[in-house]
Amino acid sequence: MGGKRRGGTSDTASDILDIAERLVQTRGFNGFSYADVAEELSVSKASLHYHFPGKAELGEALITRYTDRFAEALVEIDAGDGDPRDKLVAYAGLYADVLRNQRMCLCGMLAAEYETLPGPMRKAVVRFFGLNEAWLGKVLAQGRREGKLTFAGSANEVARLIIDGLEGAMLVARAQGEVARFRTTAERLIASFAGASAGTNSPRDHPNRGERGGSVRR
Repeated sequence: MGGKRRGGTSDTASDILDIAERLVQTRGFNGFSYADVAEELSVSKASLHYHFPGKAELGEALITRYTDRFAEALVEIDAGDGDPRDKLVAYAGLYADVLRNQRMCLCGMLAAEYETLPGPMRKAVVRFFGLNEAWLGKVLAQGRREGKLTFAGSANEVARLIIDGLEGAMLVARAQGEVARFRTTAERLIASFAGASAGTNSPRDHPNRGERGGSVRR
């Protein structure tokens, strides 16, 4: 979830996205301008406009790339041992990893600015959270079938609860400067569905985070 280049290669467009993504995760979409990105890259604003005609196009490209990487991370989790409890722990670990790098979930930051975003960006943010809810819903349904997870209500309702809980925990932990606070909250949230047997697990930093292009920076 860091900022290293994949395979040591890059181009101007991906450099623009990398810098803009970090700025959104730390300042918010309305907290930076093309001038900020151009200054960091030591290029003209015209060069940025060549790749992304406007900030709305840049924002949509950011969400699309972020969503694609996140989907890849979920595939990695699914490729594990298949235990639904472990999947939830790994999912929470994606958030912990980003917070450890002093960033926030990209789409969580954008959701806070939702009313000010262009229409295409709003739709992209909704799609991102829809992806999360669908994946978590499947994991929760699997856990209930196997008797490893217990919860009231539908799997989709609990999926939304988990997302809301983790996003909120990130905000508070960031304000307090305490990653450990987030980890404790996330662990207790998961344990409330997984039972006492999951109490020894904690949201781990997801493996292989830190490779640019292959990271989520969630």
